[in-house]
Amino acid sequence: MRAMADITDTARMFIQALPHARALGLVLEEIGQGRTVVSMPWDEKLIGDPATGVIHGGAVSALMDTASGAAVMCHPAGPVSTATLDLRIDYMRPATPGQTIRARAECHHITRSVAFVRVTATDEDESRPVAMATGAFTVDAGRNGDPR
Repeated sequence: MRAMADITDTARMFIQALPHARALGLVLEEIGQGRTVVSMPWDEKLIGDPATGVIHGGAVSALMDTASGAAVMCHPAGPVSTATLDLRIDYMRPATPGQTIRARAECHHITRSVAFVRVTATDEDESRPVAMATGAFTVDAGRNGDPR
């Protein structure tokens, strides 16, 4: 079993290494024990509808996917690397223009080959999600074998 500090460092490096995470301005706010909070500040370059100023759904999905992958990476039984197998997103409402969007992800179960995640994206109104998703991610334990 890897030490929590190693797991957290691996997950941080995971996000920092992703060019799209840098381009979207993603910020890792919280991490540990299979849970992450990643934020994406509102930015004019991410607008999907110029008439309303609403952030493009693709940027929201990239935020949710990245937060989910990081949650897998920081799970105590987490892998050395991961990739998205499936991410099913339900968009509930447009994010409020000008507001930061936060994705809160939890890796709630890991098998020998798949990790399962739930993630919710909100703006400042945390009582009304912007989007919710469930996902499945690969589990690659590297040379050490089974991550459990």
